[in-house]
Amino acid sequence: MTTINGFSSIFFIILLAACSQTDDSKKSADIQQKLDKPQDNSVQIISRAAYKDSLYSFWLGQNIANWTGLVTEMDKIGGDGPPGEFYTRDDWGKTDQPSIWGEGIPSYLSENIDFVFEDETGVWGSDDDTDIEYMYQYLLYTNKTTILTPAQIRDGWLKHIYSDENTPFTSKGRPENYLWVSNQRAHDLMANEGLLPPETSHPDNNKEYEMIDAQLTTEIFGFFAPARPDIALKMAYLPIRTTARENAAWASEFYVIMYSLASSVDKSLPMKDQIQWMANIARQRLPNDSYSAKMFDFVQSRHQASDKWEAVRDALYQKYQVNQEDGYNITSRNMYCNGCFASGINFAASIVSLFYGEGDIIETIKIAALSGWDSDNPAATWGGLLGFMIGRSGVEKAFDRTFSDKFNIHRTRGNFPNNGLDDFSNMAEQGLAIIDRVVVEQMGGEIDQEHDTWIIPKLNNEIIPASD
Repeated sequence: MTTINGFSSIFFIILLAACSQTDDSKKSADIQQKLDKPQDNSVQIISRAAYKDSLYSFWLGQNIANWTGLVTEMDKIGGDGPPGEFYTRDDWGKTDQPSIWGEGIPSYLSENIDFVFEDETGVWGSDDDTDIEYMYQYLLYTNKTTILTPAQIRDGWLKHIYSDENTPFTSKGRPENYLWVSNQRAHDLMANEGLLPPETSHPDNNKEYEMIDAQLTTEIFGFFAPARPDIALKMAYLPIRTTARENAAWASEFYVIMYSLASSVDKSLPMKDQIQWMANIARQRLPNDSYSAKMFDFVQSRHQASDKWEAVRDALYQKYQVNQEDGYNITSRNMYCNGCFASGINFAASIVSLFYGEGDIIETIKIAALSGWDSDNPAATWGGLLGFMIGRSGVEKAFDRTFSDKFNIHRTRGNFPNNGLDDFSNMAEQGLAIIDRVVVEQMGGEIDQEHDTWIIPKLNNEIIPASD
């Protein structure tokens, strides 16, 4: 029998095995200690099962709010002429008025301004507030990546988003590819001029760069980086700048930060305080001299002064769309209205519904739908966020009913598996798989398989202001 410095080799092997077991036991004990003491300031521990439920309810809440907001989309954009004065809270439940493109006909979704639901036998259809987010999740999942490249974004857009020339959809007898303003221009630049993001949003190439588009399509990146806005902003940087620059990009990043912070909020606080805490941190991203920051501050100050939300909305219209204060000088860039698809006025309207809804999903969606302009966008953004925060049971309890979990991405996009039919559980599972990769590759965290949790290194809540 051979010896090593007087010890038998067998004893040495036993000693190594014991050390290995000790290391494994210590690691398991450390993890259990973190689970027993979640107040540990160095990490945040998040249940994957609970997060799956939150992602499910994000898609559910977003679809409820999206389709409800579509009833009033572009019904009211201000002014004394058609379509007339803005809606107020008293209009909820009353007859829907025609939109600016409605040709005198109210929404086909509902005769009255009310919630739009799909019961358990129905299927939610995609819309521009859900379909590109769905596409980005699919691209991250199928490419097994955490950061999409310019080419991956371009290839995804051209594979899954139709042009007017090849779309199978029609509206009023005309081709319809469900793209507008900056999204449409970015798609044209990719398809016809070979440009890649971020050049597709450069002001020299895309005059629509200050429009609302990125605010519809990128919030979900916040959920892919739970409790880590810094990572969420990194992941969303290029997708946002596929279509947006400056204020439009900063407003989109505000939403991304809000979505990421939903995982680290103090749930012992009332919902309205949770919302305020998240919003105040996300506000740090907006440059103080930007009109987005000034819009936020204006709405917040009026909310703190207990002004009615309708009065604040009306003041926003006068201050920005009419008087064009604080450098907000969006001029007519489309055939319908003077800047009503712009990022700024819709961002301001969304802050109205966020603050005055005070974390109540029903009230928030109602105010968003009644506030005017592109009303389905803020409704979908906050419906998705609040759905995530209260979970599936919270959404069902709020509305006192159950809903369909089926989703048809092929209502607006194409070339997805299963002829485009998906469900929220599968969509949530894909989200978890992406986050598994993000936690390890981007955060330097761990996946604790035994306890089905993520262990995420925490940072402080200081957000670096945007500079571009």
